[in-house]
Amino acid sequence: MQTIQVEFHCHTVYSKDSLVKPRDLVDKARQIGLDRLIVTDHNSMGGAFACKEIDPELVILGEEIMTTQGELLASFMTEEIPHDLSPMETLRRLREQGAFISVSHPMDVHRGWKKEDLLKILPHVDALETFNSRCMSATYNEEALAFAREHNLPGTVGSDAHVTRELGRAILELPPFNSADELRAVIRDARPVVRLSSPAIHFTSRYAVLKKKLFPRQRPPKSRN
Repeated sequence: MQTIQVEFHCHTVYSKDSLVKPRDLVDKARQIGLDRLIVTDHNSMGGAFACKEIDPELVILGEEIMTTQGELLASFMTEEIPHDLSPMETLRRLREQGAFISVSHPMDVHRGWKKEDLLKILPHVDALETFNSRCMSATYNEEALAFAREHNLPGTVGSDAHVTRELGRAILELPPFNSADELRAVIRDARPVVRLSSPAIHFTSRYAVLKKKLFPRQRPPKSRN
């Protein structure tokens, strides 16, 4: 069976904690042999649009959206969703677009979801992120995988790359797809290929945040839909 390699979770300079230029992200994806790249900046589709202009066949439009309870990870989007809406309102808007919806690092105690809030949204999502390379402890990923299995949900994985050298540390190998519906149809056939990143990698994000505060002219232009 033919399979492709897909990165589901990565960031560009359009995220407040990344300095990666869209061109550099696309070039790195090509270099390491990724077949599809889902660009998921924090509360912005600017990087996804910029990357797709560079390589329309490689890039899938996505966003990592902060709700009032935790983050959602979406792909096959058409319009940016604002942050700090309720989970259900965010999900409603994503469903209107026909997006594929996963839940970012759900069991990470530093940036995950409360279990009671997570249970409320399970009927409305397509998957859970069962491995995130930036989790500080492997236990968080193990708990996410166990929770997904308990509730019969498929898993996505992602490097959560904020610098190019992280890209591809967690990918799915799965049959080809070209839409959210096709992804839903094949996601359970996926095989994860994963590695944790060093906890020290988080310093690159802190540096990016600080640099943008000190040199605000280096911030990218606002997103466009």
